[in-house]
Amino acid sequence: MTAHVITDDQEALAVAASLAEEFRAGASARDAERRLPRAELDRLSASGLLAVTVPAEHGGAEVSASTLAEVFRLLAAADASLAQIPQSHFVYVNVISRQGTEEQRKFFFAEVLGGRRFGNAQSEAGTRHVQDIRTRLHRRPDGSYRLDGVKHYCTGALFADWIPVLARAEDDKLHVAYVPRDTPGVTVIDDWDGLGQRTTASGTVRLEGVEVPADRVLPHHLTFEGPQLHGAVAQLLHAAIDTGIAGGALTEAAEFVRTKSRPWFESGVETAAEDPLLIQRFGELALQVRASEALLREAARAVDAARADLTDDSAAEASVAVAVAKVQAAQAAVDVAGALFEVSGTRSALNSLNLHRHWRDARTHTLHDPARWKIQHIGRYVLNGTRPPRHGLL
Repeated sequence: MTAHVITDDQEALAVAASLAEEFRAGASARDAERRLPRAELDRLSASGLLAVTVPAEHGGAEVSASTLAEVFRLLAAADASLAQIPQSHFVYVNVISRQGTEEQRKFFFAEVLGGRRFGNAQSEAGTRHVQDIRTRLHRRPDGSYRLDGVKHYCTGALFADWIPVLARAEDDKLHVAYVPRDTPGVTVIDDWDGLGQRTTASGTVRLEGVEVPADRVLPHHLTFEGPQLHGAVAQLLHAAIDTGIAGGALTEAAEFVRTKSRPWFESGVETAAEDPLLIQRFGELALQVRASEALLREAARAVDAARADLTDDSAAEASVAVAVAKVQAAQAAVDVAGALFEVSGTRSALNSLNLHRHWRDARTHTLHDPARWKIQHIGRYVLNGTRPPRHGLL
């Protein structure tokens, strides 16, 4: 594949807006039919958007967090499943930026600039908790590794050129192994059957005696030994997806009310869009969406500021700002997507219209990590000045 190389933030936003309009047209049908977006992902790769965080010294645009968040918001407003797929891609490009050797950066950034995609194989099912990683890297006599384990919720792996695998080495420290999807011993299973985000193919990856060269393994545990933005960037993209879902649902609700809904007979008006009670409700929903968008921008600016001067304090401020944005966006996505039916009326519940995809996507995506723990860390920071933990999920 030959990919376009985006040169700056403005071009990245323009390309994202154009692709979002293109992807919106088929989003409902893809969801209803569970038609996986292979062609759309190829368009995304060819556009150059997947390489916009490659550092400038390696030929990338090195866009700001503010731009990246807006790219994800635009894509998610059009198709939340499609927007979810590259989230891990950018997370693991970031790992290379922070922990890769110069040779690793040179190799992998060339791959990304060429349009190659990263998936993920990080979460595991049936373990004690999300950080109980049992997949193992075993050192071989020649310095390479053997990789064994089973991963679940592997969004993007089915469509990936490379699958970053989160695993522990024999010293129990966390590493990321970058494995080509077609490596012997790697099996990607399309068994995702979630009620929402149906076309992310977030299924299972089995790793059985997978051979991994030493130079394809990065020491991820070092990421958390000092001030870091790994979690803040990952969560910022999740917040952008939720914000996009909320905005997309509000836009579709407004269009439905303007063109299809009937006014309630007691309102005394000719069209549903003139109903004062509906107008009031749309104003309330717009407040939720706009608050989410504003907090997303604020969080992205905090990440950019911390990136320019990374300290324990700036990293903490960025993490808390992102947590605030994520809590608000998650609530808005679920609330606004649910209110779509309230304001649109009985006809909107028809399965054939598939308007429920917004709520299904919101409900599914917001389960990634509990907002209640983010609120805890926000409260501890505000009340006692306690910095949030460095575990990559905040």
